[in-house]
Amino acid sequence: MSKKDSFYYHNFVESAEVSCEASAALREILCNFSVDTLPEKGVELHEIEHKGDNKRHEMTSVLVRAFITPIEREDILKLSQLIDDVTDCIEDILIRIYINNVTTIRPDSIEFADIVIRCCHAMKNMLEEFPNFKRSKKLGELIIEINRLEELGDDLYVGCMRNLHTTSTDPFEIIAWREIYEFFEKCCDTCENVADIIESIAIGNT
Repeated sequence: MSKKDSFYYHNFVESAEVSCEASAALREILCNFSVDTLPEKGVELHEIEHKGDNKRHEMTSVLVRAFITPIEREDILKLSQLIDDVTDCIEDILIRIYINNVTTIRPDSIEFADIVIRCCHAMKNMLEEFPNFKRSKKLGELIIEINRLEELGDDLYVGCMRNLHTTSTDPFEIIAWREIYEFFEKCCDTCENVADIIESIAIGNT
């Protein structure tokens, strides 16, 4: 692989590493939740999210000057944006906790954070294997794993929403947590969207 081509693949992995960092930070915040430190933690998570934006800007800057790319430009742009969207969704969870004035963390949200962490790491593993897509046997297994985790996220979302509506009598809590759970699910869905593009590229170029 040429040095120019390797940039794209390395950037994808580095962007996924930012998603992994953000997901771990979110879980730590939820496990040690404090309303008093929430603004400070929000700034810290936003700094991580900003690193993801920088990776996407680096990709766009190189792509606009590139004459030949290892895969279609549209696929590179879409993939770079979706990986960044994963990190954005993670930050959105904390933003919703803050703006909805959540004061107590529901335990199943930590379980959901664990799923998001697993999705992000599976995405990173898949992107590490992505440069070998023309001959890789492992890539398909990694795509299937992300699909499996996304399904776990769907099941957990249903369970969380059911539990919310059967255990809470506070309409403000219900409204707040419905939105929070939706962003948890969106994180998992976006990881699967990354996998879908990888699968499409692999099929279209082999």
